[in-house]
Amino acid sequence: MIYRIFEAVDRLWPLERASAHCDVPCGIYDPISAQLAALSVLRFMDQLAELDASGDADLAARARLSRLVQQKEEHAEKVKQEVRVIWGDYFKDEQLAACPDTPELTHRIMRLASSCKQGVSQEDARTLVALCNDFANNFWKTKGVKTFEATCPYPPAVTVVYPALGGA
Repeated sequence: MIYRIFEAVDRLWPLERASAHCDVPCGIYDPISAQLAALSVLRFMDQLAELDASGDADLAARARLSRLVQQKEEHAEKVKQEVRVIWGDYFKDEQLAACPDTPELTHRIMRLASSCKQGVSQEDARTLVALCNDFANNFWKTKGVKTFEATCPYPPAVTVVYPALGGA
């Protein structure tokens, strides 16, 4: 019933239809959120391994274990969300022509982030960081922005790809 009313109003006073390439057409995309989430997954994996090696089984250790697992899984899901938004909203034919490996790379990130949610493999987490770096390289290449690699200044102290902005 309500749809018929809106259709009648639309026929009487038609409005120009608006559309956007994404949910909120801000045009701001940056893969750093996915990279930071992947770094967090790796850091949580490291902390889980440290906790396991300590042999602690008291209540405090079990509570910490629970929190670490929860955060690891949330950050792995954030990797997927951030990459999915850039992949779905930003990458179009022009960008894919410049970086034709992006569809496979995106799929690998999605699958590996799921593996990181399910497991505790530090190697999977390191690979996830590397794949997110590759994704960042592709993204910045499509923007015509050079990148550089640097070791992040906090644990897990691994290589991260950054855009060379402002003459960096």
